[in-house]
Amino acid sequence: MSDPYFQQLFADRIGGANYGKGTEIYKFEKIKRAKRKALADHPERKLIDFGIGENDEMAPESVRQVMAAEINKTENRGYADNGIAAFKEAVARFMQRMFGVSLDATTEINHCIGSKTALAMIPACFINPGDVTLMTVPGYPVAGTHTRYYGGEVFRLPLLAENDFLPDLAAIPEDILRRTKLLVLNYPNSPTGKVATKEFYAEVVEFAKKHNIVVIQDAAHTVLTFDGEPLSFLSVPGAKDVGVEIHSLSKGFDMIGWRIGWVCGNPLLVQAFSDVKDNCDSGQFIAVQKAAAAALDDESIPGRTREKYQRRLTKLVSMLKRCGFECEMPGGTYFLYTKSPKGVVGGPTFDSGEAASQYLITEHSICTVPWDDAGAFLRFSVTYVAADEAAEDALMAETESRLKEIQLQF
Repeated sequence: MSDPYFQQLFADRIGGANYGKGTEIYKFEKIKRAKRKALADHPERKLIDFGIGENDEMAPESVRQVMAAEINKTENRGYADNGIAAFKEAVARFMQRMFGVSLDATTEINHCIGSKTALAMIPACFINPGDVTLMTVPGYPVAGTHTRYYGGEVFRLPLLAENDFLPDLAAIPEDILRRTKLLVLNYPNSPTGKVATKEFYAEVVEFAKKHNIVVIQDAAHTVLTFDGEPLSFLSVPGAKDVGVEIHSLSKGFDMIGWRIGWVCGNPLLVQAFSDVKDNCDSGQFIAVQKAAAAALDDESIPGRTREKYQRRLTKLVSMLKRCGFECEMPGGTYFLYTKSPKGVVGGPTFDSGEAASQYLITEHSICTVPWDDAGAFLRFSVTYVAADEAAEDALMAETESRLKEIQLQF
């Protein structure tokens, strides 16, 4: 069968004339296929899923009640465009209360339909062909993907244990720095769990000013900070002069799927984002924004969410250590990033995190996510479904039993 006429029309950024013909499989699709195989081959064996990267609970009932009331109000039916004042004002209160950061609700805050969309839009404000975005790896690739869409390049900054999972800014070549427009950070970092320090952020501010670079700090996991108090990039002197911070209600407020977050910081940068956004969407449903404002004003919600995932991570770290893994409690996020096993005693060897992950899923129905960008690692998420602490303990016990049977080598 011949190709359709539009096969030659696809943009190079998504594969050009070869779009849809590639055989490479995205790692998350490989995980899905392996899970289906494990369930089909061993229907009697429970699949233990540490791969899910989204909260396991619904949004708090108080937030859902606000949403239920607001969806029936006529005044909420229209386009929200660049956001409503009530949401921005709630963000300003939250940033002041949580981080001691003062923001003008009108000029220094705008909502986004989830932090992913903000990360996708910001490169449109800055990237011309040949420009560079600095991206930490492992990390969330969206800003880099859109940098390449605009003809830009991505320079990868590996996050290594020997650098305490912070990027080595001094190692970036001068020819790259001359073309760099954006530095994208993500702390607490997904998936390493590393939290940033004020000293590191001060270094970033100085670096950005020296090299005329805009900083984008993805703070989606910030309220899930276990090592000290949650820290905002914008709380560091000079940060608002060089960048913006992107927040989300997904992780800390159990509002996965609601698609609501915000961009805040330098007013001109926020304006540029708003101008691009105005040509991409017509704003999140006003009822969602009002429910999100209610969530932000409830100080108890992020505290409860943080306590739950900290408890689960503590149990997971203890269990994995007993099984031979080299791991420590992360500073934040609901992820544990740990070195991948190298093989099984008397069994297969693994040349990558992906090989280990596929083996654990297909042969033992234990699902993790592999990361091989900066060494062979596995990411465990504690967003598994468990009704109570007894169910959490039972899941840990079953996982430990299976892992000890395997006799992994490290």
